[in-house]
Amino acid sequence: MTERDAETQLPLVAIIGRPNVGKSTLFNRLIGSRRSIVGDLPGMTRDRIYGEVEWQGRGWRLVDTGGIVPDDEAMIPSRIFAQARTAIAEARLLLLVVDIREGITPLDEELVRHLRTTEKPVLVVANKAEGGRIVDLAGEFHRFGFINVVPVSAEHGAGIGDLLDAMLDLLPVAEPRVEAQREIRVAIIGRPNVGKSSLVNRLLGEDRVIVSPIPGTTRDAVDSILEAEDEQGATIRLRLIDTAGIRRKGKTEEMAEILSVVMARKHIEQADVVLMLIDAIEGVTALDANIAGYAHEAGRSLLLVVNKWDAVEKDTYTVNQYEERIRDQMKFLDYAPIIFLSALTGQRVVRLPALIARANEARNQRVTTGQLNQFFHDHLEQPKATISGKHRLKILYVTQAGIRPPTFVIFTSGTRTKIHFSYQRYLINRLRETFGFYATPIRIKQRSRAPRKSS
Repeated sequence: MTERDAETQLPLVAIIGRPNVGKSTLFNRLIGSRRSIVGDLPGMTRDRIYGEVEWQGRGWRLVDTGGIVPDDEAMIPSRIFAQARTAIAEARLLLLVVDIREGITPLDEELVRHLRTTEKPVLVVANKAEGGRIVDLAGEFHRFGFINVVPVSAEHGAGIGDLLDAMLDLLPVAEPRVEAQREIRVAIIGRPNVGKSSLVNRLLGEDRVIVSPIPGTTRDAVDSILEAEDEQGATIRLRLIDTAGIRRKGKTEEMAEILSVVMARKHIEQADVVLMLIDAIEGVTALDANIAGYAHEAGRSLLLVVNKWDAVEKDTYTVNQYEERIRDQMKFLDYAPIIFLSALTGQRVVRLPALIARANEARNQRVTTGQLNQFFHDHLEQPKATISGKHRLKILYVTQAGIRPPTFVIFTSGTRTKIHFSYQRYLINRLRETFGFYATPIRIKQRSRAPRKSS
C-alpha cells in the first residue's frame, strides 16, 4: 500500500459487461499487472477481482466482475450476476465494456436497461478497436444514451490514455481517511471444493466470493480485506486471497484450470501466511501434501486448516489420530500448526485471524546477537555439537542472515564437509525450542572457513 493510499479513501470503478468482451484484459491493462485470468473461453472471471489505478496524480480502485447473463438461471451465471450487482452497488463509476466488432447485441441492451436504474455515471468502453476503420464503428454505441463512448484496444493498449482521462472527469476527488495499517497477505489454498470460498465468506461475514458444490468454481485469486484483532487485542488488517483449487496435473487440461494453478502458485509466493485447507471428510491426500509443498518451498508461514470438522464423527481419540495421519503425509511440515474448524458453522473460525497475525510476526522475528551468542554456548559449542566423520567439522559461530522466512548462517571449520540433514534438523529444533518461530519455516545455510596456515 502506497503512502497516498494511506491518506485517501479511493473511489471504486466497476467493469461491467457480457461474457467475452475483454473485461479482464482491460482490468489487467489498467492496473498494469496480470491479476485476472484472460483467455478465449467466455465466463472465465467469476468473482470480484480488485486492483488499484493511478493516473495524473490521482488514484482509484478497480473491480473486475464476471460476464453478466441476467436471465440465466444456472447456478454459476446467476451467482456471477449477484456478485456483479454487489460491485455495481459499491462503485462510483461504471465501465460498460462492449465488443466494437460485434456491435450492439440484445444482451448489451439488457445490461444497459439494468445500469440506467442505478442512476450512476456510465462510461461505454468500445473494446477490440484495432485499426482506424474499426474505431469509426464506436459511434453506434451512442444509442445507449450515455455521454461518453471511448474506443480502445485493451490487448494492444490503444486508447487507454483517453479512457483514463475520461474516467478522471467522472470520478470524485479522493476523500481523506484514517491512516491505513500494513496488510498481512493471506493466501488460502487447497484442492477444489474443500471450502476455501466458504471460509473467506465466514471470516468476512458476507457472500464475498461464489460458493457452490461445483468443484473449481473459483478460477481467479480473489482479494478481500478483513480487519480483526491479534492475540493482544490490537487491530490487524488481513488481505485474504482465495485462490483456485489446485488439481492433479492430469486433471488440468482445460486452459483456464492450467492458468489457475500457475496464478495460485504466484499468489502463494506473494503471501505472508498461507492457509492450507484439508477436507476433514475426505481426509488428507498425497495431493494435499504436494500443494502444501508449494508454500513450504516458497518459505511462507503455514497453517494447516482441517475444514468440515463438524461433519466428522468423533470420539476421544479422533483429533490425535487425525493429526498423526496429517503428520505422516506431511513430515516436512512438522512446524505447521493444525487447526480443526468448520467454515459452514463457524466453529473455531474466530481463532484464525489471531493465529495468522502470530505466524506473520514469527516470520519477521529477528534474534539479537546476544541471544544467538547464548544459543551457541548452550547448544553448539560443546563437543556433542562437533560432527564426526572422515572430515571433522566444528560449528564456529551462527548469525541470522535474514527474515521472511528466518534464515541463519552457520560458519564451520573445514571446506569439504557439508552439514548432514539430521544435524540441520537438530539445529532447527533447538532454534524453535529457544525462540518459537510459530508456523514458519527456518532456513539454514552453511559457510565454511578453511583452517589458517601456520607461519
